[in-house]
Amino acid sequence: MKILYAGTPEFAVAPLENIIASQAETGIEVVGVITQTDKPQGRKGILTPPPVKVKATELGLPVFQPAKIGEFISELQALGAEALVTCAYGQILTQAVLNAFPKGVWNIHAGLLPKYRGASPIQSCILAGEVETGVSVMKTELGLDSGDVLAVRKTPIGEYETCGELSARLSALGAEMIVEALKGVKSGDYRLTKQETEGVQTVRKIGKEQARIDFTKSAREIVNLVRAMNPAPIAYACIGGNKLNVLKAEVCTFENEGAEQGEVLCDQPKKGFIVKCGEGAIKIIELQPAGGKKMNASDFLNGRKVKAGEVFDAL
Repeated sequence: MKILYAGTPEFAVAPLENIIASQAETGIEVVGVITQTDKPQGRKGILTPPPVKVKATELGLPVFQPAKIGEFISELQALGAEALVTCAYGQILTQAVLNAFPKGVWNIHAGLLPKYRGASPIQSCILAGEVETGVSVMKTELGLDSGDVLAVRKTPIGEYETCGELSARLSALGAEMIVEALKGVKSGDYRLTKQETEGVQTVRKIGKEQARIDFTKSAREIVNLVRAMNPAPIAYACIGGNKLNVLKAEVCTFENEGAEQGEVLCDQPKKGFIVKCGEGAIKIIELQPAGGKKMNASDFLNGRKVKAGEVFDAL
């Protein structure tokens, strides 16, 4: 069976690699890879290819980067693929695209459907304090992540697991699942399950405007924000007019009922510093000063004194 693969970020690399690695066993051939166009990155705006394009090129696969996939249908059909696999591709598929593949379009979704449909399932489940997530392989239809589900695998979320760490685990899980799913698609021996109509939740892309820490919130909410924003766009707070990106933090206990929200309660060079929240307190463990390098909070305290009693700027 010939397939096309559509994906863009690092999350979509492992599934592509595993499909290729299993090709001799499964008889499933990737005849081309579709990905988003190269984008300028960094302060210098250097034009950078998506991770999936880099990997596909290494594997010697033909790469296509249509600005609008709906205008590229004849070129796709010419490749003779029977099915399309998508994984964090980043474009909405039209009915004409769906109709172009006789064995269907199949999506690897980093969440347990019908909850967390949409663009940010991993970040959103961490923000919500979920303790479990997973990967769903579904048959794509016009609705947003609303198609029938072919396979589901669940996994627990670590108490302090970051978005980057969880994303890597879910990518590996999706890589295992899609190979097994495609075997069923190839043979026609598979079973679909309709999504439940209750509990539907759609999540949008999360940006920098949501990354600022609000110390009026609880310690657990703030720690979840820090986890969800690592590695990007990175949670941050400001103190004394200086921006600090916060990469790792933990919930902690510290008795100081008279402290302000956002007040530094403790500054210990060997342990980092503790900040009062709306409920409880957090210990900042790893951070990055504006324009500086990532470092342990203890190293930061050795170079720049953040004293107990200082207060992080209010929103």
